[in-house]
Amino acid sequence: MTESAEHLVSVPATAAPARVVELVGCYLELAKARLATLVVLTATVGYLLAARGAFDGAILVWTVLGTALTAFGANILNQWLEADRDRRMERTRTRPLPAGRVGRSTALAWGLVSAATGLATLGLGTNLLTAALALLVILLYVLVYTPLKVLTPFNTVIGAVCGAVPPMMGWAAATGRLGLGAWILGGVLFVWQIPHFLALAWLYREDYARGGFRMMPAADPEGRITGRAAFVYALALLPITGALALAGVTGVTYLVASQLVGLAFAALGLAFARRRVRLTARRLFLASIIYLPVLLGLMVGDMDNRIARLAGLGNPVQPQVAMGVRERGR
Repeated sequence: MTESAEHLVSVPATAAPARVVELVGCYLELAKARLATLVVLTATVGYLLAARGAFDGAILVWTVLGTALTAFGANILNQWLEADRDRRMERTRTRPLPAGRVGRSTALAWGLVSAATGLATLGLGTNLLTAALALLVILLYVLVYTPLKVLTPFNTVIGAVCGAVPPMMGWAAATGRLGLGAWILGGVLFVWQIPHFLALAWLYREDYARGGFRMMPAADPEGRITGRAAFVYALALLPITGALALAGVTGVTYLVASQLVGLAFAALGLAFARRRVRLTARRLFLASIIYLPVLLGLMVGDMDNRIARLAGLGNPVQPQVAMGVRERGR
């Protein structure tokens, strides 16, 4: 066999794996895998806090897998709907759909299959309540939040609702119900997202405008409302995060540490409210990315109900044995 013939034979053999790798990369990019990782993290923390050590490893795995797939599906469908607008924006024009690396029909199929597989995984592997919450997130994110992004700055609130549900899904997967701790966790995630999103929207306000998205800075060119809202919500995290301790989900160490990191985060929110410049917005955005994992780590590291007992609330958190949840939820 000649050298040129060997080359012709080897190309197809190496091209196929390369194409698979490329498709996997496109899928993960469409699925916003890094963002989905944060969603999975919050769901996992919700599960661990609700189970309080009496958890079923298999159910936790199904929770993680199902949450990831439903998040992937929602993100892909979101990008499928916004492909034309993403093409106008500097920060999104190189995504797989605007860049033409993936066809629209392929992306739609990926999104639908991912969402459906994730819902089935949660329904069969955990319970129907968890699957129903995931379905709610998909519908809100794709059918409400995405269309509202071009209509009203109120879209940020709907987006925050979508991000608040995953830790509640984790709680539901562990207990088969939504206890007080689940609602507080959802509240923490909801409030955290407002300064996070507003800082990002201010940083990319011109880019969002090119894409036709009506984020708050579009209706607030000087940024006064944007800055004040970011600060108020950052400040509101202090009592809401503290409520986890009073509800018996976490302990004294968490309570003190959460207030300290919360004050630091609120200080950056105040700096942004006073001076709406790129530096203060970027600091607030980066701080929000650091703040949440730190807060979640503090929660898991100090699961206790001593404060609740001292406050005379008894034991408000009564976790069910996770191993029996799967059967009850079906």
